[in-house]
Amino acid sequence: MAVDVRWATTEDAEALATVLCEMAAHYRQALLDHGRATDVARQWLHDESPAYPHFALAFAGSEVAGLASVAIAHPGIDLERLMFLKDLFVRGSARNKGVGRALIGFLANHCVAKGIGRIDLTAEDWNEGALRFYGRLGAERHGQKVFLRLSGEALRTAAKP
Repeated sequence: MAVDVRWATTEDAEALATVLCEMAAHYRQALLDHGRATDVARQWLHDESPAYPHFALAFAGSEVAGLASVAIAHPGIDLERLMFLKDLFVRGSARNKGVGRALIGFLANHCVAKGIGRIDLTAEDWNEGALRFYGRLGAERHGQKVFLRLSGEALRTAAKP
């Protein structure tokens, strides 16, 4: 199957929403309203800087097949930027057909071309399929960091002066 990957633009809002809705269902989250997801996706894509896009979309023919959600972070101690891969999701109908590999290849090519030194990512410890996939790509597990989150009331508390 031929897979085309590109950075999403505002014209891709509906395709992005389609994947976001399927991703929410896959991870057993509250179902998303496709219309609202499209509106939110359009706003996100409108707000993006062309220098730092956030979503890569994979297409198999005319059908959206998957997404990668990323952020570029500026240097820590090594003076190299990094790409943080927040989500990589392939739609059920496109799994095991090279879509995930095409998305990672697209991101890696972008990093090499832009002088971005690494891709950091997380995966749930129970998601053996994802861990095997990233392992086949040569990703190393790093036990040096603990994943933490500020959300809900903790986020609101931290926002107070």
